[in-house]
Amino acid sequence: MNRLVESGLAVYRLRGALIAVGAVVLLASTLLGPILAGITREVRLGVSFTGMGVLLVGGVVSMIGPRLIPERSTVDVTPPVTGRWLAMNSPASKVPSHGVRAYGQAYAIDLVAEPAPGGWEAEAPLAARPEFGSTGAMRDPADYPAFGAPVRAMIEGTVVRASGWRRDHRARSNMLGIIYMMVEGAVRECGGPGFIVGNHVVIRGADGVYALLAHLKRGSITVRPGDAVRPGDAIAQCGNSGNTSEPHVHAQLMDRASATLAIGVPMRFVGISLDEDRQPVTGLPRTEQHMTA
Repeated sequence: MNRLVESGLAVYRLRGALIAVGAVVLLASTLLGPILAGITREVRLGVSFTGMGVLLVGGVVSMIGPRLIPERSTVDVTPPVTGRWLAMNSPASKVPSHGVRAYGQAYAIDLVAEPAPGGWEAEAPLAARPEFGSTGAMRDPADYPAFGAPVRAMIEGTVVRASGWRRDHRARSNMLGIIYMMVEGAVRECGGPGFIVGNHVVIRGADGVYALLAHLKRGSITVRPGDAVRPGDAIAQCGNSGNTSEPHVHAQLMDRASATLAIGVPMRFVGISLDEDRQPVTGLPRTEQHMTA
């Protein structure tokens, strides 16, 4: 990788900060206009144009930056859950899977527990996932079979981050709840990635790849930074913390420990079966496809 591309990638990793700084400067210059009336017009215009310039640079970098990302080999990992789960926002269907590359989630996948009737392990509190829209806007997360299900390490490595203090909020269980979540999500963005991913664990592998597991249940994380883990080790429970509509596991690989600076890395689950085919495969389920691990 030549020096110019490396410099471009470095700026690309900071695109979020550029956009945030530009927006804050521009907003402040607008809202504080009356207070800054004593400052010369040239200075006020300079501040405004600086904000617009930084915001523009961040936007342009966000658009052209993905072209600079070097192609990465797909990494085979252990599924973070066991049982039957439904894939949402899967990179097997589109990339970036969540519509954006922010927070290293270009190849992230969301997994929602959806046990087959009578076929779910005793560790799940319910036999079925509640139907969307069947109740009010805010449903108890314990009503969902994913809530409290074990979450397991995907790779062998060392825990570098473990944050588990955020509360598990109620599910957003109808369209009114989803609208509320969208507004809430904009507020969460102001707090940084921790308020988006909620309770989470980051594991550093020997190959420099980092595995992030997010939306974990408060108080359920059993590891701490410095702990060594192996694939399949139980490290937490599924929760409903962070920016989420219902209890689920968000799993991704990235090239930095910090989601703010990370670029996503593609992955595949080893030993899963898809839909009703019981033959084990290495791959990922598509969006709205079931997998059993």
